[in-house]
Amino acid sequence: MDRNSIEVDIKVPNQTRYLSLIGRIGEDLAKEIDRFDGDRETLAYHLNLVLTEAMVNAIKHANANDPDKMVHVYITISDEDILIIKVYDAGQGFDINAIPPPDFNALEDRGRGIFIIKSLMDTVKYERINGGNVLEMTKSLRC
Repeated sequence: MDRNSIEVDIKVPNQTRYLSLIGRIGEDLAKEIDRFDGDRETLAYHLNLVLTEAMVNAIKHANANDPDKMVHVYITISDEDILIIKVYDAGQGFDINAIPPPDFNALEDRGRGIFIIKSLMDTVKYERINGGNVLEMTKSLRC
């Protein structure tokens, strides 16, 4: 890792009570990085939202609310000004490209997380890795 890179590596119990902590870490990171000249408040909100949505999916769906499991979040900003967020889970996995867009006419308060993440990040992929899965989201910090 280059000395100008930023790396945040967090492991939390598989509990929703840690959602706001992880979201705030994303917000604080967006407000403090010196390599971003865009709207920091918007970036902070977007990072909080994608981290929270990714964590909810890992906790509730992938890890099936199992309190004995952990969620691992890794955030890095490269020298190329690319923000990379990886959320690891221990679930069975799924095909992220097979998830249909949400029905915006329905009033359900679930089923929009992947759509939101894909809308706010530049690239999103989900793949099997080392007996678990990783949701990788990237965002260019260059305006």
